Amino acid sequence: MDVQRTGVKKRKLIRAVFAGMLVLAAAAGLAIWGRQVQPALAVVEGGALWPDTVKRGPMLRQVHGLGALVPEEVVWISAMTEGRVEKIFVQPGTLVKPDTPIMQLSNPTLAEALVTAQFDLKQAEANLADLAVTLQSATFDKQAVAAQVNSEYNAAKLAADRDRQLVNYGLLAELELKLSENKAQQLEFRNQLEEKRLAIIHKSVEAQTAAQQVKIESLKSAVELKRHQVDQLLVRAGVTGVLQQLGNPSSGAVAAPPLEVGQNMAAGAILAKIAQQDKLKAQLKITETEARDVAVGQPTSIDTRILDNGTSDTRKGLIPGRVSRIDPAAVAGTVLVDISLTGPLPAGARPDLSVDGTIDIERLNEVVFMRRPTVGQPHSTVTMFRYDPDGKTASRVSVKLGRASATTIEILEGLNVGDRVILSDMTQQIQYNKIAIK
Repeated sequence: MDVQRTGVKKRKLIRAVFAGMLVLAAAAGLAIWGRQVQPALAVVEGGALWPDTVKRGPMLRQVHGLGALVPEEVVWISAMTEGRVEKIFVQPGTLVKPDTPIMQLSNPTLAEALVTAQFDLKQAEANLADLAVTLQSATFDKQAVAAQVNSEYNAAKLAADRDRQLVNYGLLAELELKLSENKAQQLEFRNQLEEKRLAIIHKSVEAQTAAQQVKIESLKSAVELKRHQVDQLLVRAGVTGVLQQLGNPSSGAVAAPPLEVGQNMAAGAILAKIAQQDKLKAQLKITETEARDVAVGQPTSIDTRILDNGTSDTRKGLIPGRVSRIDPAAVAGTVLVDISLTGPLPAGARPDLSVDGTIDIERLNEVVFMRRPTVGQPHSTVTMFRYDPDGKTASRVSVKLGRASATTIEILEGLNVGDRVILSDMTQQIQYNKIAIK
């Protein structure tokens, strides 16, 4: 016989409620314990850190860029005509003068054209001499005819005067007088025509002679041009400077081979590049973000890294200058800035020498600043670590940055004067609020 059990459901409910309370109590205890236990600090080697102290005072804004010395004036020598390189007299790096021969070209077609032009000129000069004789002979003929007509006219006029007197004396009929006067009038008209023809023949001689002379002058110019082109086959420097390259190896997408003997050069092809070594300027590549503050006329300092007699005094390689030109377009994130050098060039300065340049933008008075950290751009907010008073730990802080220079940057918020900060890249420790410095 089954015995009915009472109170079973009630006891189960009590046990469930008690178990839930125990679980809640354990969870609360774990949470309180977790808040009280501090996580282990990340340890950073102090010798590997780059510290700095926040200061207040004047800050010189500067931008820095790398570049090279380049000639202010570069002369490119190109081929006047097509030619073949027969001989190269000097190599790149040689100091040349205006009359220094660089290379010899040859062009048989051009030499033949010069001979042909000279022959044409001689032929035209001979034609002019022949024309002068022909025209002189024709002039003489015209003069003879004019003289004959003039003589006949004078004789007819005298005969008419004689017959008029005879008529007055009654010794000659009126008809004879009229015939004499008519003949004199005809010869007078012919005499006037011959005088006009004689005047015209002189003008014709001058016109024909001038036309032939113009042709001769044209042929002379052609001969001089051909002779100049032949002379240009001996390529000379034309200026004083340093021969930097032969040909144009850097042209095109693929580098061309250097110019060699036997190579055919087209008209207009680059044969040589000459730079005036005593007139150099610096060209710096400034980042596009910093170039917006650069202006023409700003003072600069160019470091050529040239030492004086092997000493360690690097100041011997510093050259003062000023910004003379700013390229209007940016290439690969940089802007090309030209610097006119106002100081003397150190010994050993030459074109294409790598240089460092610093441009002074402006001087800020009484600002809070520090050296530029490895991470952080002007007018941005960055996370940095500031040394705690004990110097053994550093805490993470948010710092608002302002205007920047090549080596320093303005602090707007987050740090005070005298704070010591870590400028090194702390990206791997950025998740910690505090780090230990060993």
